[in-house]
Amino acid sequence: MNNVQKWSITVAVAGFLFGFDTVVISGANLPIKELWHTTPLFHGLFIMSMALWGTVLGALFGAIPCDKWGRKKTLLWIGILFLVSALGSALAPNPYVFSFFRFIGGIGVGASSVAAPIYISEISSAKNRGKLVALFQFNIVFGILIAFFSNYLFEGFGGANDWRWMIGIVALPALIYSVIVFQIPDSPRWLILNKKDDATGLKVLEMIYAKEEALENFNEIKKDVVDSTEKENLFTQKYKWPIVLAFLIAFFNQLSGINFILYYAPEILEMAGLGSKESLMNSILIGIVNLIFTIIGMRLIDILGRKLLMTIGSIGYILSLCIIAWAFKANAGPVILLTSILVFIASHAIGQGAVIWVFISEIFPNTVRARGQSFGTSIHWIFAALITLLGPVVIDLFHENPWPIFAFFAFMMVLQLVFVLFMMPETKGLSLEELELKMITE
Repeated sequence: MNNVQKWSITVAVAGFLFGFDTVVISGANLPIKELWHTTPLFHGLFIMSMALWGTVLGALFGAIPCDKWGRKKTLLWIGILFLVSALGSALAPNPYVFSFFRFIGGIGVGASSVAAPIYISEISSAKNRGKLVALFQFNIVFGILIAFFSNYLFEGFGGANDWRWMIGIVALPALIYSVIVFQIPDSPRWLILNKKDDATGLKVLEMIYAKEEALENFNEIKKDVVDSTEKENLFTQKYKWPIVLAFLIAFFNQLSGINFILYYAPEILEMAGLGSKESLMNSILIGIVNLIFTIIGMRLIDILGRKLLMTIGSIGYILSLCIIAWAFKANAGPVILLTSILVFIASHAIGQGAVIWVFISEIFPNTVRARGQSFGTSIHWIFAALITLLGPVVIDLFHENPWPIFAFFAFMMVLQLVFVLFMMPETKGLSLEELELKMITE
C-alpha cells in the first residue's frame, strides 16, 4: 500500500463517522418519540433534523478552517466533535440537550464533507482520483450499514435505554479516528498555496510521486500562486459554471429521497406491514446493498466515468421510485416494496453516491476549491435538513398511504436525468489543473 492509499483510507474514516452518526438516529426515532411524547413538527425539527442543521453550518463554514489551519487540523477537530456529540446525545436528560449535542455532531458531518474529499483529491492523481475520493463515500455507506446493524443489536439490550446505547457507541470509532488522523501530512496544495511553505509541500509531493514527477506537479501548483496573488471571490462570472454544476448535483442528490428513506427506513417498512424488529433487520439489508453497489461504483468511476454512472443511477432511480409509489398505492405488499427500495438504494450507490463527493471536489480550481466544496456540500445539506425536518409531518399527512411522496421523488429524478444528459461534463482522466482550464470562464 503506497502513501496516497494509506492517507486516503485514514481520512476516509471521517466518512464512516459521517454515515454512522447521521443514520444511527433511525433506530432511536420511535423510542424517543414515545419517551418525550414529541409532536410531528417538534420531532422533525429537534430530534431528527437538528444534526442536519449543524451539518449545514459545518458545510457552510468548513472552508474557513480548511484554508486557514489546513485540511489535517480540520479533520482532527472533526473527530473531536463526533466524540463529544456521541457522549452528550447518549446522556441527554431531555430533548433540548439531545438536540444541542446532535447539532454539534452535525457540524462535524458538514465539515467532514468539505475537508475529507478536498484532502483526498489534492493528494491523488488524475488516474486514481475518482476511486480514492469515492473511498469517502464507501466509508459513509459502511458507517450507515454498521449503524443499522448496531441499532439491531442494541434493540432489547438496555430496555428503555436502547436508544442511548445506539447513539453513544459512535464515541468509540470517533476516538480511534481522532488518534489515527495524526499520522497524515497536510495537503501539498494547501502547504504551497495557503501556507506558502514550498519546501514542505515539495517534500510531501516527493512522498507521493517520483522526484521528477513531484517537481512537475510542484511547478503546476505554483502557477496558481503566480496567477492569483490575492484571495478570489467564488461568486463571480469566472466560476459560474462549476457553481451551477455543484448546485444541481447536490440539489438532485437529496431530491431523490435518499435521506428520507435512510432516516425513516424502519418506519416506512412498518407502514408496509413489517414488525419493529423485522423492519430493523431489513434496514441492515438496505445497508448491505448500499455497500455492495458503492464498491461497484468505486471500481467503475475511473473506468466508465462520472457521467455514465450518473445516467445508470438516474434510470434506476426512476424505475424503482415509480414501483415503490405503485406498491404503496396498490397495496402490493412488503416483498415488492422492499425489493424496489433495494433497487433504489443500489441505483443511488452506483450513481449519485459514488459520484457526488468526487465531482464537487474536482470541478473547482485550486484557489477556491475549499469554498467551492463548502458551497456544494451546503446545498446538499440544506435540502437534506429540509427533507428530514418535513419527514415526520409528511409521513403523518400520508400515514394511510405515502405513495405521493415517492411519485414526487420519481419526477425529480426525471429532471436529474435531463441534467446529466445535457449539462453534466465528464471529468475523468484530467488533472485538477487541466480541469481548472476546462471549467472557468473568463
